[in-house]
Amino acid sequence: MIEGKRADSARRRERVLKAIEAATKHGGDITVSGLARAAGVDRTFLYRHRDLLERVHTAASTPVQDGRVAAVSRVSLQADLANALERNKRLAARVRQLEERLSSQLGDAIWAESGLGAPVDIDQLQRRIALLEQEVADKQGELDERTEELEAARAANRELTRALNHRP
Repeated sequence: MIEGKRADSARRRERVLKAIEAATKHGGDITVSGLARAAGVDRTFLYRHRDLLERVHTAASTPVQDGRVAAVSRVSLQADLANALERNKRLAARVRQLEERLSSQLGDAIWAESGLGAPVDIDQLQRRIALLEQEVADKQGELDERTEELEAARAANRELTRALNHRP
């Protein structure tokens, strides 16, 4: 019984190896499922035999031989797919950015035409007020700083005057 099982396993291995060789020669489907189907075995058979699985992956990544045009390898197709997906993401982000910009500009135009928004001159005046308030705050800071310096100078003068007046 054990000998029969070994013989069956050896026959299946032979069928898988022939399927790999045929797929490599003719440029057929070089996937685990495709080769298992061609060899008439279950996919788990390939996964249980690591050496066969490695041969499948090697055959899938190597181009067709014998002077014919090399088939596109799985690795190059995956790289192309990854590049296409990245480009898709970049383009989708750009489209979103442009849609937001267009929406903003259309919204501003409609807001101005509807008369609901403040007139342009009021907006300019409000900006000018904000700038002037900032200048006032800056000048107030300078004034406070100079006031502190003046108080320090006055205190120093008082000390010097006391020192001169209290001399024996």
